[in-house]
Amino acid sequence: MPTFTSNDAEINYATFGDASKPAIIFSNSLGTNYQMWQPQINFFKKDYFIVCYDTRGHGASSAPQGPYSLEQLGTDVVNLLDHLNVAKASFCGISMGGLTGQWLAIHHPERFNHVIVCNTAAKIGQEQAWLERAQLVRQQGLQPIAATAASRWFTESFIQSQVAIVRNLSNNLAAGSADGYASCCEALAKADLREDLKTIHVPVIVIAGQQDPVTTVADAQYMTARIPNSQLIEINASHISNIESPEAFTQALRTAFN
Repeated sequence: MPTFTSNDAEINYATFGDASKPAIIFSNSLGTNYQMWQPQINFFKKDYFIVCYDTRGHGASSAPQGPYSLEQLGTDVVNLLDHLNVAKASFCGISMGGLTGQWLAIHHPERFNHVIVCNTAAKIGQEQAWLERAQLVRQQGLQPIAATAASRWFTESFIQSQVAIVRNLSNNLAAGSADGYASCCEALAKADLREDLKTIHVPVIVIAGQQDPVTTVADAQYMTARIPNSQLIEINASHISNIESPEAFTQALRTAFN
């Protein structure tokens, strides 16, 4: 797969479809890679130019020494658009990628037609918990986190019925870069965009999973109450909603793009 250099990181990316068509860039969640977007890639690549990438520290992207910052994660996206000569795109990010999307909407609104933030919050979790997780991962690796990830990502019924999908995602997490994961945890520890939401004027759609224990519907309501041009769409899923309920998720995206 192609890579490009964004400051201190080598970012792995992939493109699908015709580069002359409107662009959509997808941003992965913590502990996953761009392949998590396969259901949406398959659906949209006929009509859009799809750009996917592995967040620094994830997948086949490099894991430069951390801690990382939300500004670094967002700047990597702008640099990728520049690398591909994409002047303006729609953005869709989930969880950590959704926080990246909020930062982009605040700091680089001129680059985006729409921003879709999914299963996320303006501040995800508590600083101390993220720092403790980063320390744990650096000491013990990603296996302990991977062993319990499914219960944070999916409903129990999905875990029981889609064993292969869940196993594949958990295995990918376990095989990832412990330093890269920990450095992203440190970015999430510091990231707090609650006071900046009111400055967003790009059209925003917030997708929330009704059964998400990590970033709740209440978190989504908080964002939409403060972002001027925003809309909330709830779907019946847990935290990785684009995989658990791909048809409902894709339909929500179609609402954003139309």
